[in-house]
Amino acid sequence: MIDHLTPEAWATANRLLVRKALAEFAHERLIVPEPAGPGQWVVRGDDGTVEYRFAARRLALDHWQIDAASITRHRDGAELPPDAVDLCVELRGALGLTDAVLPVYLEEITSTLAGTAYKLGKPPVTAAELAAADFQAIETGMTEGHPCFVANNGRLGFGAHDYHRYAPEAAAPVRLFWLAAHRDHATFTCAADLDYDTLVRAELGNETLDRFAATLAGLGLDPADYLLIPVHPWQWWNKLAVTFAGEVATRRLVCLGEGPDEHLAQQSIRTFFNVTDPARHYVKTALSVLNMGFMRGLSAAYMEATPAINDWLAALIDGDPVFRRAGLTILRERAAVGYRHRQYEAATDRSSPYRKMLAALWRESPVPGLPPGRRLATMASLLHLDRDGRPLAGALIDASGLPPADWLRRYLDAYLVPLLHSLYAHDLAFMPHGENVILVLDGGVVERVIFKDIAEEIVVMNPDAELPSPVRRVRAAIPEGEKILAILTDVFDCFLRHLSAALHTSGVLDQDDFWRTVADCATGYAETVPHLADRMRRHDLFAAEFALSCLNRLQLRNNRQMVDLADPSAALQFAGTLANPLARFAPPR
Repeated sequence: MIDHLTPEAWATANRLLVRKALAEFAHERLIVPEPAGPGQWVVRGDDGTVEYRFAARRLALDHWQIDAASITRHRDGAELPPDAVDLCVELRGALGLTDAVLPVYLEEITSTLAGTAYKLGKPPVTAAELAAADFQAIETGMTEGHPCFVANNGRLGFGAHDYHRYAPEAAAPVRLFWLAAHRDHATFTCAADLDYDTLVRAELGNETLDRFAATLAGLGLDPADYLLIPVHPWQWWNKLAVTFAGEVATRRLVCLGEGPDEHLAQQSIRTFFNVTDPARHYVKTALSVLNMGFMRGLSAAYMEATPAINDWLAALIDGDPVFRRAGLTILRERAAVGYRHRQYEAATDRSSPYRKMLAALWRESPVPGLPPGRRLATMASLLHLDRDGRPLAGALIDASGLPPADWLRRYLDAYLVPLLHSLYAHDLAFMPHGENVILVLDGGVVERVIFKDIAEEIVVMNPDAELPSPVRRVRAAIPEGEKILAILTDVFDCFLRHLSAALHTSGVLDQDDFWRTVADCATGYAETVPHLADRMRRHDLFAAEFALSCLNRLQLRNNRQMVDLADPSAALQFAGTLANPLARFAPPR
């Protein structure tokens, strides 16, 4: 279970994470590297006794491209090995880490290091090999996690054995547990064209349903009084069997055992892809593990409106010709089930993790709708670098046979155009980071994209928007000046910045050509929707600069609940502005 924790792997993991910490903390202006010669920089600890020296290039969007091999750490004239935990302590004041947050953050950093050490122990796979692999090989082959967050693989709650069983990169098949939940305490909702019996029969089959019914009948219980809930095995053994022991003892919850299908954990940890039958739904489960700023539970109350929100969005996309031309689709969250523990609900507020311990949803699989000759890849793969630093995006470009700028434009037409249109035509924003987007590939070319993780992530940025009653939860009052950040921050700064750096540094595509292509894509979209010109002027994609909204600052301030999803704007942390790389490619006014 701990063979990956070797001195060599630990040293490499620390060097890589220190590189990322210096780069992203400098980007967010938590630290200010000082020039120390041509291309050389130094960062000093809070007390001035420790120095980190390194070589770096500053790219567009103030991206710090640091050479990991160049990093050295010095204290009182002695050289010390780079250590990510020490770095956080040495920069504690600059990072604003309080007494309450610091130890938890250090645990997250240590867990992230352990995960990297594990990945370093796996056989190396080249970018070209992974680019040609199947959907789940790519999904489980990712090594970095979120490109901006430093502590991005905390997973606090997993033990060493849990990591090997449930971490996405372990690629270990998992059978979900199933509970029967009494209908007096459980709620099931589904899409308009679905019902409970149809769903569970399609997901479990008659033999398993008969086995579950026999278990309930053997306890003198009527199966018709219960709803079935899929549960992460870790959640059952570590939380529900103990924290919900009273519900189990009184038979309001009955453990029915494992389901028949094997699943693979996706990068989001708590979502599972069915490998026994890939046409069956993804299953998203509650998981009371702290990871990247949130306890990864699922709210039973929140889940109730999920299918209606997805039906509404699917109809919106289907009815819009711009979305149809781009080929955009979503993976609808078709059904949701949740259990409400009345004692914990009486004792807590709506955001408490105790209200998010037992719920699940079923999300469509992208496999049944895939045309012949097409394949799938997580968009996170575009930022993946192999052991030799080669980007997977570059390998896809090579496989496509297209010039790099042409390949990029195809990808942007599929990915960026729908996001622009969502903002300008519908006041709608997705959370379009790499893990939430699936690429449909034709050879090495991105043909279209699929958005997922809908009900918890989308926001209609107009509190007065006319929406069906169950959908109104996604409305939020976003200040006018912040709406464009749905593109400039979430897309440009948090994703395209890293993609541009990877392609530029590897010699695949110069960053000027990259951002010129982004500008051409945006201009091309604008020409197709002249009726939205006023909105485009009001929310200017080509503005000279925009506010720097910082993700690590959120986690460093509160690593248990970074953002209140009901009021996402209130939590934003700003640190000056960034020069917009599109500004010099702005079309004539």
